[in-house]
Amino acid sequence: FFFEMAESSKVIHVRNVGHEISENDLLQLFQPFGVITKLVMLRAKNQALLQMQDVPSAVNALQFYTNVQPSIRGRNVYVQFSSHQELTTMEQNTQGREDEPNRILLVTIHHMLYPITVEVLHQVFSPHGFVEKVVTFQKSAGFQALIQFQLRQSAIAARNSLQGRNIYDGCCQLDIQFSNLDELQVNYNNERSRDFTNPSLPSEQKGRPSQPGYGDAGSMYSLQGSGARTVGFPQMGNAAAIASAFGGGLPPGISGTNERCTVLVSNLNPDRIDEDKLFNLLSLYGNIARIKLLRNKPDHALVQMGDGFQAELAVHFLKGAMLFEKRLEVNYSKHPQITGADTREYLNSSLNRFNRNAAKNYRYCCSPTKMIHLSTLPQDVTEEEIVAHLDEHGTIISTKLFDMNGKKQALVQFESEEQATGALVCKHASSLGGSVIRISFSQLQTI
Repeated sequence: FFFEMAESSKVIHVRNVGHEISENDLLQLFQPFGVITKLVMLRAKNQALLQMQDVPSAVNALQFYTNVQPSIRGRNVYVQFSSHQELTTMEQNTQGREDEPNRILLVTIHHMLYPITVEVLHQVFSPHGFVEKVVTFQKSAGFQALIQFQLRQSAIAARNSLQGRNIYDGCCQLDIQFSNLDELQVNYNNERSRDFTNPSLPSEQKGRPSQPGYGDAGSMYSLQGSGARTVGFPQMGNAAAIASAFGGGLPPGISGTNERCTVLVSNLNPDRIDEDKLFNLLSLYGNIARIKLLRNKPDHALVQMGDGFQAELAVHFLKGAMLFEKRLEVNYSKHPQITGADTREYLNSSLNRFNRNAAKNYRYCCSPTKMIHLSTLPQDVTEEEIVAHLDEHGTIISTKLFDMNGKKQALVQFESEEQATGALVCKHASSLGGSVIRISFSQLQTI
């Protein structure tokens, strides 16, 4: 029994503390046993040191956790007495963790799948107060940034709210400490440092624009750094979502270098198509800014996507698809954006699919299939109701209703891809039993 072997101490040593585990998670694990006076995260070693108010509290905690395996967010952590009897401020300083709140935060970003710029950090931190300065740098601990707020309260609020959170879906996790610096020194305004109180500072490289160059970010996707308005969220967010969706490698046939946002869809069936139906189809591949049916060529339409990558997905996956007895032609347009009368705006539509869970939506991109996937269904829906809602679009071969995380979803297989595509363009975002349903293509072959 290891209590006899290890000398009891009020300091507890915790191992296997992954990046996804926050200070708060650890506090919750030990708070039932007494007051916690200090906590030091040893991020580089995936460990933590935690000091209880007295030895009996620590002994109680460890006795309890010899019988019950402690686990946080599905990860087992391992606890034992520390060789330290007391956590001195010295140890805390070597870990760079100051308990003394300060208006300057030291931020380390873990699991960084995509470059983080000053712009992105400013966007993440400024909701908590006025950000005066941001400096970023690469250290052995990883990518780090110093963020100076005007007020100490703002820094405290930002740390409380953002510690342990991800900037993007599933990646770029924030680990935030108070810095012990008094003032940040910023000499240049560029993508690595910025003084928001002094916009007239030079950008260090002469002749280079001081705008963050997203084009060379990782050189995997050339995302246009022109002032092109993106849909839903900024370009960097899109890039991070792409990176986490495809694990760094793009689907076969996708270059990731197209910069043209607008696509021309032709050979449409003018009697049966409208803007909303086109939106339902193309929104599978990205956010839609606007759509224009060409009055002088009724079988042609222009669709402006959120950015060039989304436009490339649409062109790649929809070329040659059958819809309403016509084989679609999908090509890049020479128009950078759509203007003029008869243009339907979708920029702020809540039906755009890539504002939330963008990484997941990219993963599901594919050419039209015979199988459609329905979600956000009413809880009490039946297969009969689903069939009745869709069967005007073709012959339904099979259906399957199932629960996913407590929510009703369904798969419906049609006889042909064309029938499934017709059902999707007509019935995505339609109402069934009081719920607005979502439809996408499924890559499953059979149910």
